[in-house]
Amino acid sequence: MRVALLTHEPFFPPSGGGSAEALYLVRELVRRGHGVTVFAPGSEVPENLAGTGRVRLVPFTAWRMGRRTRWRTLKYLLYPGALTRLVQRAAVRERFDVLVAQHAIACVAAGRLKRPLRVPVVMNFLDHLTGFMETWPAWLMPPPVLAVLKRYELSLPRRYGADAVLTVSEPLAERFAATGYPRERLRPIFYGYDAARFLFDPARVAARGQAPPTVVMHGSFDHHHLGPIALETLARVHAARPEVVFEFIGPDTPAWRRFARQVRARGLGATVRHVGFVPYETVAERLGAGTVGLVPYEESAGTHCAFVAKVVEYLALGLPVASTALEGIRRYFAAEPLVKFTAFDGAALGGAVQAWLAEPAEARARLAAPAARRVREALDWGVVCGRAADAIEIAQQRAAAEGITR
Repeated sequence: MRVALLTHEPFFPPSGGGSAEALYLVRELVRRGHGVTVFAPGSEVPENLAGTGRVRLVPFTAWRMGRRTRWRTLKYLLYPGALTRLVQRAAVRERFDVLVAQHAIACVAAGRLKRPLRVPVVMNFLDHLTGFMETWPAWLMPPPVLAVLKRYELSLPRRYGADAVLTVSEPLAERFAATGYPRERLRPIFYGYDAARFLFDPARVAARGQAPPTVVMHGSFDHHHLGPIALETLARVHAARPEVVFEFIGPDTPAWRRFARQVRARGLGATVRHVGFVPYETVAERLGAGTVGLVPYEESAGTHCAFVAKVVEYLALGLPVASTALEGIRRYFAAEPLVKFTAFDGAALGGAVQAWLAEPAEARARLAAPAARRVREALDWGVVCGRAADAIEIAQQRAAAEGITR
């Protein structure tokens, strides 16, 4: 079949977060013999995919898109309409058997295209986008406006009659089901990692007991990543263990700059090391040198529905994890001994970090290899995207049997 993949993020190289999944999903679809046309902001197709002759890129070039571009929110609001027109023009020359939309922004465009193109639509929600905005300052996102946006996002599958919906977590699937969307067409696929890049190294695990302790965190550094919980965690750990260094791997965002100012105001500047943005292929090397992986997310509908990639990557490297009790990952990793979940409180999270640091290195090492094996078997991108590709094929076959395709 011919698949149209719609996304609001560059296809390659990935820009971080959920953008990484599109590349691996296309690889899996091509492996199964399908052709894919990618509609994405200006990017490229990697050589190994371009050489198959099964992947074509239709770049969006009307304006620059990206997580760190100016006027990002306005551009995101305008993008679905522009993306709809881009796909419609391409559909005059090329027939598609199914539309697959990555993230809520592209799902709006795919939903609008379902009826005029008479093509089944699969919506892949890698997060609850507007749910993250609960942690934004009220002046930036007024609560009444946010309530409308959240209802609209969760209504998308039912509003447009999506043929299947993939979700990053069980809690997000449940929120869509609560709107009346059929539960049997919902498929949690979770979120993966590249096991070939995040290789488990017993020697590095053993070395963590010898080096000065380092607590690591990487991410896009938005408001929900770096709030009061993260600040209080630093303060609590520093008071008990002043030798501990906190290493933050991610871009220099407004949220990071605000956090850095608060850190300095609390006299904790010497505790923090900011590495800056690191390409996906080198993240594992930085994380592998850490002692504990940190997830200090603030509480919101968005974070509860997330399946935080950094937890998967920490575990893949055998890194102990201290995390706030985000519903999606807490449910999935409830029986994982290498993760400590705490209340949404800096004192509690700081206590979890201290507990890991107090644990003998040998005890942490015994837990590392089994944890790495479990995530490799269940959450490598090949496994995750296999679940997604299954759902896409079933949706297209069902639509064809029902005679709704053109």
